[in-house]
Amino acid sequence: MANRALNFNAGPAALPLEVLQQAQEQFVDYHSAGMSIMEMSHRSAAFEQVNNETQALLRKLYGIPDSYYVLFLQGGASTQFSMVPMNLLQAGKPAAYVMTGSWASKALKEAKLIGETTIAASSESDKYNRIPDLSSIVVPENASYLHITSNETIEGTQFADYPNVPDNVPLVADMSSDILSRAVDINKFGLIYAGAQKNLGPSGVTIVIVRKDLVSDSLKHVPTMLRYDTHAATDSLYNTPPSFSVYMVNLTLKWIESKGGVEALEQYNRDKTKLIYDAIDLSGGFYRGFAQEGSRSAMNITFRLQTEELEKQFAKESEQQGFVGLKGHRSVGGLRASTYNAVPHENCKTLAEFMQDFQRRNG
Repeated sequence: MANRALNFNAGPAALPLEVLQQAQEQFVDYHSAGMSIMEMSHRSAAFEQVNNETQALLRKLYGIPDSYYVLFLQGGASTQFSMVPMNLLQAGKPAAYVMTGSWASKALKEAKLIGETTIAASSESDKYNRIPDLSSIVVPENASYLHITSNETIEGTQFADYPNVPDNVPLVADMSSDILSRAVDINKFGLIYAGAQKNLGPSGVTIVIVRKDLVSDSLKHVPTMLRYDTHAATDSLYNTPPSFSVYMVNLTLKWIESKGGVEALEQYNRDKTKLIYDAIDLSGGFYRGFAQEGSRSAMNITFRLQTEELEKQFAKESEQQGFVGLKGHRSVGGLRASTYNAVPHENCKTLAEFMQDFQRRNG
Protein backbone atom coordinates (compact mmCIF):
# COMPACT_ATOMS: atom_id res chain seq x y z
CA MET A 1 0.00 0.00 0.00
CA ALA A 2 1.54 3.25 -1.18
CA ASN A 3 0.16 5.48 1.59
CA ARG A 4 1.47 3.45 4.56
CA ALA A 5 3.66 5.52 6.89
CA LEU A 6 7.27 4.50 7.51
CA ASN A 7 6.38 3.72 11.11
CA PHE A 8 9.23 3.62 13.66
CA ASN A 9 7.03 4.40 16.68
CA ALA A 10 8.19 3.05 20.05
CA GLY A 11 4.73 1.81 21.03
CA PRO A 12 1.96 1.40 20.17
CA ALA A 13 3.96 0.39 17.14
CA ALA A 14 3.78 -1.02 13.63
CA LEU A 15 1.58 -4.07 13.11
CA PRO A 16 1.97 -6.43 10.14
CA LEU A 17 -0.05 -5.17 7.18
CA GLU A 18 -1.36 -8.69 6.52
CA VAL A 19 -2.71 -8.83 10.09
CA LEU A 20 -4.46 -5.47 9.76
CA GLN A 21 -6.01 -6.52 6.45
CA GLN A 22 -7.24 -9.82 7.88
CA ALA A 23 -8.75 -8.00 10.88
CA GLN A 24 -10.38 -5.55 8.47
CA GLU A 25 -11.97 -8.41 6.51
CA GLN A 26 -13.37 -9.97 9.69
CA PHE A 27 -14.12 -6.74 11.52
CA VAL A 28 -17.87 -6.47 10.91
CA ASP A 29 -18.64 -10.17 10.59
CA TYR A 30 -16.39 -12.64 12.42
CA HIS A 31 -16.64 -16.10 10.79
CA SER A 32 -20.26 -15.55 9.69
CA ALA A 33 -21.42 -14.86 13.25
CA GLY A 34 -23.25 -11.72 12.08
CA MET A 35 -21.21 -9.59 14.50
CA SER A 36 -17.71 -8.44 15.25
CA ILE A 37 -15.47 -10.26 17.73
CA MET A 38 -15.71 -7.01 19.76
CA GLU A 39 -19.46 -7.50 20.15
CA MET A 40 -19.32 -11.11 21.31
CA SER A 41 -19.67 -12.41 24.83
CA HIS A 42 -16.33 -13.46 26.26
CA ARG A 43 -18.20 -16.54 27.50
CA SER A 44 -19.15 -17.55 23.94
CA ALA A 45 -17.68 -20.65 22.30
CA ALA A 46 -16.24 -18.47 19.51
CA PHE A 47 -14.24 -16.26 21.85
CA GLU A 48 -13.23 -19.14 24.08
CA GLN A 49 -11.75 -20.79 20.98
CA VAL A 50 -9.75 -17.61 20.18
CA ASN A 51 -8.54 -17.40 23.79
CA ASN A 52 -7.43 -21.04 23.88
CA GLU A 53 -5.84 -20.96 20.43
CA THR A 54 -3.89 -17.79 21.24
CA GLN A 55 -2.49 -19.38 24.38
CA ALA A 56 -1.58 -22.58 22.50
CA LEU A 57 0.12 -20.60 19.70
CA LEU A 58 2.17 -18.61 22.18
CA ARG A 59 3.24 -21.83 23.94
CA LYS A 60 4.26 -23.40 20.64
CA LEU A 61 6.15 -20.41 19.19
CA TYR A 62 7.99 -19.51 22.41
CA GLY A 63 8.57 -23.04 23.70
CA ILE A 64 6.61 -22.52 26.93
CA PRO A 65 6.49 -25.73 29.02
CA ASP A 66 3.34 -27.05 30.70
CA SER A 67 4.83 -26.06 34.07
CA TYR A 68 3.96 -22.41 33.27
CA TYR A 69 0.67 -20.55 33.07
CA VAL A 70 0.07 -18.20 30.13
CA LEU A 71 -2.17 -15.32 31.20
CA PHE A 72 -3.78 -12.48 29.23
CA LEU A 73 -4.22 -9.55 31.63
CA GLN A 74 -4.92 -5.82 31.48
CA GLY A 75 -3.20 -2.73 32.84
CA GLY A 76 0.00 -2.93 30.80
CA ALA A 77 3.48 -3.72 32.10
CA SER A 78 3.01 -0.78 34.48
CA THR A 79 0.45 -2.77 36.48
CA GLN A 80 2.88 -5.71 36.55
CA PHE A 81 5.39 -3.42 38.30
CA SER A 82 3.00 -3.73 41.28
CA MET A 83 1.56 -7.21 40.70
CA VAL A 84 4.97 -8.90 40.67
CA PRO A 85 5.94 -7.74 44.18
CA MET A 86 2.36 -8.15 45.46
CA ASN A 87 2.48 -11.82 44.47
CA LEU A 88 6.16 -12.73 44.87
CA LEU A 89 7.75 -10.42 47.47
CA GLN A 90 7.97 -12.15 50.84
CA ALA A 91 8.65 -10.55 54.22
CA GLY A 92 12.34 -10.54 55.14
CA LYS A 93 13.33 -11.53 51.59
CA PRO A 94 14.19 -8.43 49.50
CA ALA A 95 13.29 -8.10 45.83
CA ALA A 96 16.47 -7.48 43.80
CA TYR A 97 16.41 -5.17 40.77
CA VAL A 98 18.95 -4.56 38.01
CA MET A 99 18.83 -0.86 37.17
CA THR A 100 19.17 -0.42 33.41
CA GLY A 101 17.12 2.69 32.65
CA SER A 102 13.72 4.35 32.71
CA TRP A 103 11.55 1.24 32.87
CA ALA A 104 13.68 -0.59 35.44
CA SER A 105 13.49 2.56 37.60
CA LYS A 106 9.68 2.60 37.38
CA ALA A 107 9.48 -1.09 38.28
CA LEU A 108 11.69 -0.56 41.35
CA LYS A 109 9.68 2.48 42.45
CA GLU A 110 6.49 0.40 42.58
CA ALA A 111 8.16 -2.53 44.37
CA LYS A 112 9.38 -0.16 47.09
CA LEU A 113 5.72 0.58 47.89
CA ILE A 114 5.12 -3.13 48.55
CA GLY A 115 8.17 -4.23 50.54
CA GLU A 116 11.92 -4.45 50.90
CA THR A 117 14.06 -4.03 47.77
CA THR A 118 17.74 -4.02 46.88
CA ILE A 119 19.68 -2.94 43.78
CA ALA A 120 21.62 -5.92 42.39
CA ALA A 121 23.52 -3.85 39.78
CA SER A 122 23.19 -0.50 38.04
CA SER A 123 24.52 1.40 35.03
CA GLU A 124 23.13 4.74 36.19
CA SER A 125 26.65 6.21 36.47
CA ASP A 126 26.92 5.75 32.67
CA LYS A 127 23.52 7.38 32.05
CA TYR A 128 22.18 3.88 31.42
CA ASN A 129 23.96 3.60 28.07
CA ARG A 130 24.90 -0.02 28.82
CA ILE A 131 23.64 -3.19 30.47
CA PRO A 132 25.67 -3.97 33.64
CA ASP A 133 28.15 -6.83 33.26
CA LEU A 134 26.42 -10.04 34.30
CA SER A 135 29.37 -10.76 36.62
CA SER A 136 28.62 -7.53 38.51
CA ILE A 137 25.06 -8.55 39.41
CA VAL A 138 24.89 -9.40 43.13
CA VAL A 139 21.78 -11.37 44.10
CA PRO A 140 21.21 -11.96 47.82
CA GLU A 141 20.75 -15.68 48.57
CA ASN A 142 17.47 -14.86 50.33
CA ALA A 143 16.08 -12.62 47.57
CA SER A 144 12.39 -13.06 46.75
CA TYR A 145 13.30 -12.67 43.05
CA LEU A 146 15.67 -10.87 40.66
CA HIS A 147 13.96 -8.45 38.27
CA ILE A 148 15.44 -7.36 34.94
CA THR A 149 14.15 -5.24 32.05
CA SER A 150 15.34 -7.25 29.07
CA ASN A 151 15.21 -4.29 26.69
CA GLU A 152 15.14 -0.62 27.62
CA THR A 153 12.99 1.08 24.98
CA ILE A 154 14.05 4.62 25.87
CA GLU A 155 17.82 4.17 26.15
CA GLY A 156 18.06 1.52 23.43
CA THR A 157 19.89 -1.15 25.44
CA GLN A 158 19.22 -4.89 25.62
CA PHE A 159 20.49 -7.88 27.59
CA ALA A 160 22.54 -10.01 25.16
CA ASP A 161 22.33 -12.85 27.69
CA TYR A 162 20.48 -13.28 30.98
CA PRO A 163 21.91 -13.40 34.49
CA ASN A 164 22.22 -16.63 36.41
CA VAL A 165 20.37 -16.69 39.72
CA PRO A 166 20.57 -18.96 42.80
CA ASP A 167 18.26 -22.00 42.43
CA ASN A 168 15.76 -20.65 44.95
CA VAL A 169 15.55 -17.14 43.41
CA PRO A 170 13.15 -16.72 40.45
CA LEU A 171 14.31 -14.55 37.53
CA VAL A 172 11.58 -12.07 36.56
CA ALA A 173 11.77 -10.18 33.27
CA ASP A 174 9.88 -7.27 31.78
CA MET A 175 10.07 -8.22 28.09
CA SER A 176 7.58 -5.63 26.84
CA SER A 177 9.77 -4.42 24.01
CA ASP A 178 11.53 -7.59 22.87
CA ILE A 179 9.18 -10.51 23.56
CA LEU A 180 9.11 -12.98 20.63
CA SER A 181 11.81 -11.00 18.78
CA ARG A 182 14.39 -13.72 19.57
CA ALA A 183 14.53 -17.23 20.98
CA VAL A 184 14.54 -17.48 24.79
CA ASP A 185 14.94 -20.42 27.17
CA ILE A 186 11.76 -19.98 29.19
CA ASN A 187 13.04 -22.37 31.87
CA LYS A 188 15.53 -19.71 33.00
CA PHE A 189 12.66 -17.52 34.17
CA GLY A 190 10.15 -17.65 36.98
CA LEU A 191 7.99 -14.99 35.37
CA ILE A 192 7.98 -12.99 32.11
CA TYR A 193 5.59 -10.14 31.43
CA ALA A 194 5.04 -7.89 28.44
CA GLY A 195 2.63 -5.31 27.13
CA ALA A 196 1.56 -6.50 23.68
CA GLN A 197 1.78 -3.16 21.89
CA LYS A 198 5.32 -3.44 20.52
CA ASN A 199 5.78 -6.96 19.12
CA LEU A 200 2.56 -8.88 19.66
CA GLY A 201 -0.45 -6.75 18.80
CA PRO A 202 -2.27 -3.60 19.89
CA SER A 203 -2.31 -2.10 23.36
CA GLY A 204 -4.86 -3.44 25.82
CA VAL A 205 -3.58 -6.91 26.64
CA THR A 206 -0.55 -7.84 28.75
CA ILE A 207 1.06 -11.27 28.48
CA VAL A 208 2.22 -12.96 31.69
CA ILE A 209 4.13 -16.26 31.57
CA VAL A 210 4.52 -17.51 35.14
CA ARG A 211 5.87 -20.75 36.61
CA LYS A 212 3.02 -22.62 38.28
CA ASP A 213 4.82 -23.12 41.61
CA LEU A 214 5.07 -19.32 42.00
CA VAL A 215 1.30 -18.86 41.84
CA SER A 216 -0.14 -18.95 45.34
CA ASP A 217 -3.78 -19.09 46.37
CA SER A 218 -2.99 -17.97 49.92
CA LEU A 219 -2.49 -14.24 49.21
CA LYS A 220 -5.80 -13.24 50.78
CA HIS A 221 -4.52 -9.72 51.55
CA VAL A 222 -3.95 -8.97 47.83
CA PRO A 223 -6.98 -7.63 45.91
CA THR A 224 -8.64 -10.35 43.82
CA MET A 225 -7.89 -8.77 40.43
CA LEU A 226 -4.21 -8.34 41.32
CA ARG A 227 -3.58 -12.01 42.15
CA TYR A 228 -2.15 -14.35 39.53
CA ASP A 229 -4.12 -17.30 40.93
CA THR A 230 -7.40 -15.52 40.13
CA HIS A 231 -6.54 -15.43 36.42
CA ALA A 232 -4.78 -18.81 36.31
CA ALA A 233 -7.85 -20.54 37.74
CA THR A 234 -10.18 -18.96 35.17
CA ASP A 235 -8.06 -19.14 31.98
CA SER A 236 -7.78 -15.32 32.02
CA LEU A 237 -11.57 -15.05 31.84
CA TYR A 238 -12.29 -14.01 35.45
CA ASN A 239 -13.68 -10.71 34.17
CA THR A 240 -14.28 -9.32 30.69
CA PRO A 241 -10.94 -9.62 28.88
CA PRO A 242 -9.59 -7.20 26.25
CA SER A 243 -11.15 -9.49 23.66
CA PHE A 244 -10.24 -7.57 20.50
CA SER A 245 -6.61 -7.23 21.63
CA VAL A 246 -6.39 -10.97 22.33
CA TYR A 247 -7.83 -11.66 18.86
CA MET A 248 -5.22 -9.35 17.31
CA VAL A 249 -2.44 -11.15 19.21
CA ASN A 250 -3.85 -14.39 17.76
CA LEU A 251 -3.50 -13.04 14.20
CA THR A 252 -0.01 -11.66 14.93
CA LEU A 253 1.17 -15.01 16.31
CA LYS A 254 -0.10 -16.73 13.14
CA TRP A 255 1.86 -14.15 11.13
CA ILE A 256 5.01 -14.93 13.17
CA GLU A 257 4.45 -18.63 12.48
CA SER A 258 4.07 -17.94 8.74
CA LYS A 259 7.42 -16.11 8.78
CA GLY A 260 9.21 -19.20 10.09
CA GLY A 261 8.78 -18.62 13.82
CA VAL A 262 10.88 -16.78 16.39
CA GLU A 263 14.29 -18.00 15.15
CA ALA A 264 13.61 -16.74 11.62
CA LEU A 265 12.37 -13.40 12.98
CA GLU A 266 15.49 -13.07 15.13
CA GLN A 267 17.70 -13.26 12.03
CA TYR A 268 15.37 -10.92 10.12
CA ASN A 269 15.57 -8.39 12.97
CA ARG A 270 19.38 -8.60 13.09
CA ASP A 271 19.64 -8.05 9.34
CA LYS A 272 17.38 -5.01 9.25
CA THR A 273 18.81 -3.27 12.34
CA LYS A 274 22.35 -3.80 10.98
CA LEU A 275 21.43 -1.46 8.10
CA ILE A 276 20.74 1.38 10.54
CA TYR A 277 23.63 0.64 12.90
CA ASP A 278 25.95 0.57 9.88
CA ALA A 279 24.68 4.02 8.84
CA ILE A 280 25.67 5.22 12.34
CA ASP A 281 28.99 3.38 12.60
CA LEU A 282 30.20 4.27 9.09
CA SER A 283 29.27 7.96 9.42
CA GLY A 284 32.69 9.01 10.75
CA GLY A 285 31.11 10.45 13.89
CA PHE A 286 28.31 12.38 12.15
CA TYR A 287 25.90 10.03 13.95
CA ARG A 288 26.74 8.77 17.44
CA GLY A 289 25.03 5.72 18.90
CA PHE A 290 23.81 6.30 22.46
CA ALA A 291 24.12 2.68 23.68
CA GLN A 292 27.52 1.07 24.13
CA GLU A 293 28.18 -1.49 21.42
CA GLY A 294 27.86 -4.67 23.51
CA SER A 295 24.54 -3.48 24.94
CA ARG A 296 22.82 -2.31 21.76
CA SER A 297 19.18 -3.16 21.31
CA ALA A 298 17.86 -4.91 18.22
CA MET A 299 14.50 -3.24 18.87
CA ASN A 300 15.26 0.42 19.66
CA ILE A 301 18.17 2.19 17.97
CA THR A 302 19.08 5.41 19.80
CA PHE A 303 21.48 7.95 18.33
CA ARG A 304 22.57 11.59 18.46
CA LEU A 305 23.89 14.18 16.01
CA GLN A 306 26.44 16.95 16.65
CA THR A 307 23.86 19.55 17.72
CA GLU A 308 20.25 19.65 18.87
CA GLU A 309 19.52 21.97 15.93
CA LEU A 310 20.68 19.28 13.52
CA GLU A 311 18.57 16.68 15.37
CA LYS A 312 15.49 18.91 15.02
CA GLN A 313 16.23 19.33 11.32
CA PHE A 314 16.62 15.55 10.93
CA ALA A 315 13.29 14.94 12.68
CA LYS A 316 11.52 17.56 10.57
CA GLU A 317 12.93 16.37 7.23
CA SER A 318 12.27 12.73 8.08
CA GLU A 319 8.60 13.56 8.78
CA GLN A 320 8.36 15.29 5.40
CA GLN A 321 9.66 12.06 3.83
CA GLY A 322 6.94 9.96 5.48
CA PHE A 323 8.88 8.68 8.50
CA VAL A 324 7.01 8.53 11.81
CA GLY A 325 8.31 8.27 15.38
CA LEU A 326 12.01 9.09 14.99
CA LYS A 327 12.25 11.65 17.79
CA GLY A 328 13.96 10.31 20.89
CA HIS A 329 12.10 10.09 24.19
CA ARG A 330 11.91 13.47 25.91
CA SER A 331 13.93 12.16 28.89
CA VAL A 332 16.92 11.20 26.70
CA GLY A 333 16.57 13.42 23.63
CA GLY A 334 18.25 12.65 20.33
CA LEU A 335 16.70 10.26 17.85
CA ARG A 336 15.32 6.74 18.02
CA ALA A 337 14.19 4.17 15.47
CA SER A 338 12.10 1.33 16.89
CA THR A 339 12.45 -1.72 14.64
CA TYR A 340 10.05 -4.25 16.14
CA ASN A 341 9.07 -7.51 14.44
CA ALA A 342 6.47 -5.93 12.14
CA VAL A 343 8.72 -3.10 10.86
CA PRO A 344 9.61 -4.21 7.31
CA HIS A 345 13.21 -4.68 6.14
CA GLU A 346 12.59 -2.21 3.30
CA ASN A 347 11.58 0.51 5.78
CA CYS A 348 14.90 0.09 7.60
CA LYS A 349 16.73 0.20 4.27
CA THR A 350 14.87 3.41 3.34
CA LEU A 351 15.80 4.94 6.72
CA ALA A 352 19.48 4.01 6.33
CA GLU A 353 19.48 5.62 2.87
CA PHE A 354 17.80 8.75 4.24
CA MET A 355 20.45 8.95 7.00
CA GLN A 356 23.25 8.68 4.45
CA ASP A 357 21.64 11.33 2.27
CA PHE A 358 21.10 13.66 5.27
CA GLN A 359 24.77 13.25 6.16
CA ARG A 360 25.87 14.07 2.60
CA ARG A 361 23.84 17.27 2.69
CA ASN A 362 24.76 18.36 6.21
CA GLY A 363 28.09 16.70 7.01
